[in-house]
Amino acid sequence: MSESAAPASRLTLLLTANLAGQSGVAGAGGLAGWSETIARLLQPQGVETIYARSGYEALELIDSLRVHVAVLDQQMPQLCGLQVIRMMREKHAATAGTSAPIPPAILLADNLTGQLMQEALLQNVFSVLPKPVDYSALLDATARALRRFHQSSWPAAWIAAGTGSGPAGRNN
Repeated sequence: MSESAAPASRLTLLLTANLAGQSGVAGAGGLAGWSETIARLLQPQGVETIYARSGYEALELIDSLRVHVAVLDQQMPQLCGLQVIRMMREKHAATAGTSAPIPPAILLADNLTGQLMQEALLQNVFSVLPKPVDYSALLDATARALRRFHQSSWPAAWIAAGTGSGPAGRNN
């Protein structure tokens, strides 16, 4: 994992997680295990994975790097996932769209309440996944977000496997 800028030909995935508890991913060996596993699965596909430990750090990385998909934990320190999304949208609106593009967001949450789902819908969250998150579900949601929002940047290996199929080999 790197916190330096990704080459223009690569896609960048931002991962966050709740440091106060478990990683929230089924079968993960802690936070390091979770992020390293995701990075290892996506790296051969040309996707660089960066990691933020808090909501503020996530916002800084989104402002300074070209992030293509943001995976945000609803229970992050300082700012929750939905607060990060709201702040990204507010900044983008305040700068009349001249700030960094808003990456599609995948929200991870312990408790999928109606209120949370409604707020996620209002904030245009791409996908909401319950914790603990299954790797396949996260990779599938990531592949669908990349395909929908970054078709022109889609990794050639995935396109060659079919009509834009993701890492699991399914069409998304």
